Amino acid sequence: MVNRHNRTVLYRNKVRQMDATSVSGKCLCGSIVFQYTGEPNWTLHCHCESCRRATSSPITTWISVPRSAFAFTKGAPRYFHSSPGVRRGFCENCGSPLTYENERIEGEIHVYAVSLLDADYASPSCHAFVNEQLPWFEALDDLPRFATTGRDGASPIRFGPKKKLD
Repeated sequence: MVNRHNRTVLYRNKVRQMDATSVSGKCLCGSIVFQYTGEPNWTLHCHCESCRRATSSPITTWISVPRSAFAFTKGAPRYFHSSPGVRRGFCENCGSPLTYENERIEGEIHVYAVSLLDADYASPSCHAFVNEQLPWFEALDDLPRFATTGRDGASPIRFGPKKKLD
């Protein structure tokens, strides 16, 4: 249960108050815990092959936060360098993916929305890299879809899912 006005959350049958400016997350085994403060830069669904392979899923939902607002509060991840200038943080105990960092966007760190203690906090605003979307997967929301990213004033290629041809 989430009440977005005062952020009362029912979590594992316990009610707790969340600081309206503080959001926490963790890996599956709880060895690594992180926290960020303030509002995210953005939240989106990514369809790129690299993110799909890193999570073994057809889509990944990211939350971008300022690096200066982010901290690991318990444990520290191991890192895999998935491509030049990119590293992905994960828990070495349970294997949970946790973060994405790219040298080209130094002031940001991206966390997986589903790693939040309260994943309902995430509110995606668009889909990115739909040019790499799997043909057998479609999200049925009306969010804008970008061929790659929405950076630098890019326009969406469509809003909502692909139309089926009869």
